[in-house]
Amino acid sequence: MTDVPKSVARLTTISTLRLNNNSLTTLPVELRTLQRLTELNLGNNALEEIPSVLKYLNSLKKLYLFGNHITRLPPEVLEGLHNLTLLNLNHNHISVLPPEIKSLSNLETLSLLDNQLEELPVEIGFLKKMVEINLTNNELGRLPKQIYSLSQLARLYLARNNLTELPEGVIGLMKLRVLDVAGNRLSMFPVDFQFLALNELLCEGNTFVKSKLMESVQAVEVLSLKELSARQILVEDRNRFSMVHLALSCHPGLGLLLADRGTCALCLQPFLTTWLECVRFINLRKADGICSFLLAAFRVQRAQLVALSTDRQTDRQTHRVGSGS
Repeated sequence: MTDVPKSVARLTTISTLRLNNNSLTTLPVELRTLQRLTELNLGNNALEEIPSVLKYLNSLKKLYLFGNHITRLPPEVLEGLHNLTLLNLNHNHISVLPPEIKSLSNLETLSLLDNQLEELPVEIGFLKKMVEINLTNNELGRLPKQIYSLSQLARLYLARNNLTELPEGVIGLMKLRVLDVAGNRLSMFPVDFQFLALNELLCEGNTFVKSKLMESVQAVEVLSLKELSARQILVEDRNRFSMVHLALSCHPGLGLLLADRGTCALCLQPFLTTWLECVRFINLRKADGICSFLLAAFRVQRAQLVALSTDRQTDRQTHRVGSGS
């Protein structure tokens, strides 16, 4: 089929419409009468853009658009699909997800395998019901930290991208069970990664740090007034009955600034922006079925320089980077 007949408008009671494996380039506006439609399959056609008529299908829950020639997602269409739970855009030419992706507030499965995505919008963090994201075989160079606010996420596929690191805050994905980061450029995993209850971790084809000690070189640093003040406030904030803790709720800007705090892996004291980055090597084979290699490198943050001799006694840690910013 190269066209959908306009008489489709008379099928007002159907819930599923499969038009996949045709040669469609557009859809008739008459399709808007299908207000009971919950599943629409337009896979393997010749669509160059998502038909605008879809914005009127407010009952749609599953939309398949794989195997077309789509390059962009029209914001006005996304804003009309607020009941969508599954969106499959595999094998297209999409390079950008618009901020309006946040309109898909009921989305549980998002698949963009084999596209040209270079980054994700921070608005991805609004999709609180997300269970599975597949971004395999794209051109992602980084992930927004907001992805870790998807507390229901169970499966995350990021294989064959250009990722050099995973952002901090991974511990927010407490329901994550499958993670595929194979074929990227990762050198280590982020802080607290080892506490994820993963059932499956695929990470071959990266350039992980080898288990070899290296001394760090860092000049003596005078802490700024901002850093000294922040550390004192963060210490006081630990006591939920303190005046500082109670006052922070009245200063949202300050709370946002302090949200990027870290915790020293050695002394357990909080800090803001001055830290020494180290690596801890952990044997992942202790968790059955997780990984096929013995040692994995995990980032460790420290608020101050520690003698290398101390590291030799603490789980084979390695200093990697000087001060952060």
